[in-house]
Amino acid sequence: MAPIIRVQVESGICGFPCVIEAWKKGPRAVSLKITGSECEHIKRLSEDVVQMGLRDLFKPVTKNPVYVSAQQAGCHSSCPVPVAVLKAVEVAMEMALPRDVRIKFEK
Repeated sequence: MAPIIRVQVESGICGFPCVIEAWKKGPRAVSLKITGSECEHIKRLSEDVVQMGLRDLFKPVTKNPVYVSAQQAGCHSSCPVPVAVLKAVEVAMEMALPRDVRIKFEK
């Protein structure tokens, strides 16, 4: 069985963290599970984004199924969850190494 990639997302000022799990289901497919968020938008997103194929990963932002679903779910345009989903998929597909991503505001 393929290892489960687990990503914790702290979304920022909204205060709605979540956990993304991704695991390889075949040579070009990944299953996804988004849990732990109280955000209604992320809950809707999690119902729609349950798997991705290799081709989906490389679609432009306006056609990428994660971003299309995020828009339909009403996610804020700066929500970090969609990009975290894509990063988890990349790692699950063994196309990237698991490295933390960070946005830091300096005062």
